[in-house]
Amino acid sequence: MSQEPAAAAAPAGEQAPQDAEQEEQEAPERKRQEAWAARKALIQHGPSFVMSLDRTASATQVGRDQLGVSGGTVHGNVNNYFGGAPARPEHLSGVIRPEEITQLAEVFRGCASFEKALARLRTERIVILSGGRDTGRCSAALMLLHRATGGGPVRSLERPRSLSALPDRLDRAEGYFLKDFTADRSSPVREPQLLGLREQLEHSGGHLVITVEPSTALDDVPFVRWEPPPPEEMLHAHVTSRIGEAGWRELCGLQQVKEFLAGQHQPAVLKEFAQRLVAVHRGEADAQALTEYSERAIGAQVTRWLTDGQRELLEKAFLISLAVFDKAPYAVAAELGDALYAGLQHTADPGRPPVIPVFGVFREDRLRSAHARGYLDTEVTEWGVVGQYIAEFQEERTARTLLETVWNLHPSARPALVEWIERLAEDRRPLVRTRAASATALLATADFSSALAHLIEPWADDRNRDSWLMAANALTLADLLGVKTVRPLLRDWCIGEVESRRWTAIRAYSLLGPTAPEETLDVLLDSIRQQPQPEPVDEDEEIPESVHQFADALELLLLAVREPVLGKLAECLGRERTVRQHALLAFLKACRQTEEPDDRPLVLHWYAQARAGAEPDTEHHLTVFWKALLADRTTNDGALDVLSGWVRRADGEPETESALAALLPAVTAEPPNDRRVGHRLRGLRDSPPSPSPSAARLLDLLPRPS
Repeated sequence: MSQEPAAAAAPAGEQAPQDAEQEEQEAPERKRQEAWAARKALIQHGPSFVMSLDRTASATQVGRDQLGVSGGTVHGNVNNYFGGAPARPEHLSGVIRPEEITQLAEVFRGCASFEKALARLRTERIVILSGGRDTGRCSAALMLLHRATGGGPVRSLERPRSLSALPDRLDRAEGYFLKDFTADRSSPVREPQLLGLREQLEHSGGHLVITVEPSTALDDVPFVRWEPPPPEEMLHAHVTSRIGEAGWRELCGLQQVKEFLAGQHQPAVLKEFAQRLVAVHRGEADAQALTEYSERAIGAQVTRWLTDGQRELLEKAFLISLAVFDKAPYAVAAELGDALYAGLQHTADPGRPPVIPVFGVFREDRLRSAHARGYLDTEVTEWGVVGQYIAEFQEERTARTLLETVWNLHPSARPALVEWIERLAEDRRPLVRTRAASATALLATADFSSALAHLIEPWADDRNRDSWLMAANALTLADLLGVKTVRPLLRDWCIGEVESRRWTAIRAYSLLGPTAPEETLDVLLDSIRQQPQPEPVDEDEEIPESVHQFADALELLLLAVREPVLGKLAECLGRERTVRQHALLAFLKACRQTEEPDDRPLVLHWYAQARAGAEPDTEHHLTVFWKALLADRTTNDGALDVLSGWVRRADGEPETESALAALLPAVTAEPPNDRRVGHRLRGLRDSPPSPSPSAARLLDLLPRPS
């Protein structure tokens, strides 16, 4: 997963020895510096349930949050969404039954696009209605013809190869319906074809409506873009046609109805939901049936999407990509969906290279076909706030259902999906890497063994620590999603002999700490005690990487939770030599961290809060740690460097100087800390070319040498 250009260009599984050696030398320090930043990236870019890892969030939300995604559900034949007529064969030619038109008219509700299409049909006798699947475009076409012909017969036409073959069939004063006509860019619909059709229709007195996909090639031919009525109006129409306005007023206030309408369901689902509403009103079912229907409808829609032979593989790949990047920039989902399509196409037909239209479907049409919506939002980056066009499914749980269905019910897609997720994990964008982890976690909920074997274990066994982080993030998210086998696996890896898996487990434990801080701390400390005890480190020696691993974990846990972690670690300083080095290093790392919005030193802010809020235990624990940092030969230089940074900040920030004015006398009450801190303050006070005025004032507060 290296992000270095040379490594990225190397064949899979290969790496130049020199590059590998350099990476091994540089990676530990880089990762030690990025541990807290990696945690923040996971929270910022991850699904909504990951907020339980934030110290300000409640762990109780884990049980009720899903992936933080939404989506649409459809069950049944969408073309009948306004009425209750049974499904018809896709390309049936002949007169449509009058009863079907009558049932449709009873529940139909017009809208702006319908009125526009009707006006054009009446004046020009032909209209092309362009709209996404499952939006009710075919039902709208039938009603257009019903209105334009004054209730006359409507005939369904068999789909021709070209519109030029149609005029001979339009010889009656009827309404003609050509359903789902297709034309690619090599043979688009052209104006002369429509002129010939219009001439024949004027001669016979007929009317023609053609429904097309938004991707159909129309060479400057006028068309009407179909936008269905609001879902509430459609549901209202279905219910009132059965039980009247009074019944609707009684039902529309139900919580299940409000939640259902908030999901922006598609027309066929609205029709079936209305039938269940009517059953509830008549006492034939209870309100729970409404919730159960919604669950079943999601699976039915996903199955239809994936098995629909007329939906292009490119669009199915986009659906899967959108499931991973729900509530993320549309451009990211579209870009990476194309990459997934290439892999799926290779599985379907290795000899046929994938063809991706560079300028393909209109964005809004594509989202509508996916039962999704887009909106403008902002994203906070390290360079500032930037605008993004975000895409999300309209109905909750669709993304999770879609990924689970692909993984479990369509195993032929697994190789391409695994390769694609591995590619996401190597992306330079934190959002993309985080979503790769969250997608893996969802696959683990569907089939833990397979997700572990295909993705998590290869990451954990990789030579690169970036891959270890991917495995840790995926296991963390899987645990939050309720996968019970994660914790036993982490305990096994945490005390195992494989360094990469041990690192992965330790990092996952530290991330999960806020959900069960005391249990997590106990596991980490027990693991530390079971490790071979490191030899004492001389001042010029580097701290062993194994110590850094546990220190990183304790740092993340300490920063995310503070108490009771701070107190328990402070107790270990004096009585457990095995834990002391890890705890001191963890606390020193924590002292280097800042928090938004003004990048104030986090640990120093804790001390100020403890004094202001009368928290003597926290104040005492912080003082104990600082005394130990300054007195320990392996950490005193780092601690003095941290203090120097705080003093420089105090030059322009009275609050920081006030906190230091309380902390420094407490930690320098005994030698040799007083001499070490005093020497550093004098250096800052006399430092050219910018001496520190705060250092001079703080120096006056230190104990005078006897």
